[in-house]
Amino acid sequence: MQIWRDVDDVPNDLGRTVVSIGNFDGVHLGHAHVLREARETAERLGVDTVVAVTFDPHPMAVLRPEHAPPTLTSIRTRARLLEHAGVDAILVVAFDREVAGWAPQEFIDRILVDALHAAAVVVGGNFRFGAKAAGEVATLVEAGVSRGFETIGVALDGGPQVWSSTYVRQCLATGDVAGASEALGRPFTVRGTVVEGDKRGRELGYPTANVPVPPVDAAPADGVYAGWLTRLDTGERFPAAISVGTNPTFDGERERRVESYVLDRDDLELYGVEVEVAFVDRLRGMVKFEGIEALVETMHDDVRRAREVLGG
Repeated sequence: MQIWRDVDDVPNDLGRTVVSIGNFDGVHLGHAHVLREARETAERLGVDTVVAVTFDPHPMAVLRPEHAPPTLTSIRTRARLLEHAGVDAILVVAFDREVAGWAPQEFIDRILVDALHAAAVVVGGNFRFGAKAAGEVATLVEAGVSRGFETIGVALDGGPQVWSSTYVRQCLATGDVAGASEALGRPFTVRGTVVEGDKRGRELGYPTANVPVPPVDAAPADGVYAGWLTRLDTGERFPAAISVGTNPTFDGERERRVESYVLDRDDLELYGVEVEVAFVDRLRGMVKFEGIEALVETMHDDVRRAREVLGG
C-alpha cells in the first residue's frame, strides 16, 4: 500500500488509474460497495492501480469547525481498511481554505487528470466536490468526455438504511454499537496506548486497561459494553467488559476514556501497550452509584453479562 501525503508525492511515472474519492471515514459497507466497483472497473479496463483520494482534516473541520463530526478512523487505520477493501494507493489531500476554494474543474484537472491519470472515476451517487459543493457526478461525467475518463456513480444502498459515516456516528451516539457494527461490516474499534489511571478498578477487584479518547475522536455513548481487547504488539485477544465515560461515581473531573476489564485476568501488564478495543454489544448506560457496594455488585453483573454475550 502506497500513501501519498501530497500531490507532489505521486510518482511522475504513474500509469493510468481508477480513482475513488471520498472522506472514507470508517470505511463502512457503503464505501466497500463503491471500492468493489472501482476494483471491478480496473479489471475491466486493464488498469493495475486503484487509488482512493481522501481528505485530512475532514472538510467540515475547516469550513465549519463547530460542526465538525468526530473522527471514526485515523488516516493510518483508514489506510489499513482501504487496503483490505482493494485499494492499491491512497492520496491524502491536505484540506485547507485554498483547496476548499477550488472550482470543480480545478479539482478534476489537478487531482484526477494531472496527478492520477484517471482512466475512470468511481464515486458514491451523492458525491459532491469543489467550492460550495458545486460539483457532482454529472460534472465528472461531462469532464470525462474531454479529459479521457469514464465516471461511475454508485448508489449507497443498505436495505432500508443507506450506509454512511453519519449513520455510524448516530449509532455510536446512542450506544448502539451493534448497529454501528452492522453498517461497518465489522465491530467498531478504538485504538490507543494504555495509560495509568487512578487504579480504583484494581482496588475493587477489576483492574482495567485505560485508553484516553481525544475529543475529536468518535466513541460509543457513555456506558458499559461487552467486547474484545487486542494487544497490537502480540496480537493476543481477550474478552472484556468495557466502560466508556468519566466514571461519575467518584468525584473530580477527568478526561473521557475507555476502560477495559479483561475477564478473569488480573495479571496482565498493559501500561504503555498499544491496544485495540472492539465493541460487540451494550450492557447498560452509565450510572452514578451512591456507594461502593452497589457499584461492585453491578460490576459483578456486568462481567456475567459480558461473558454471556461473548460466548464465554
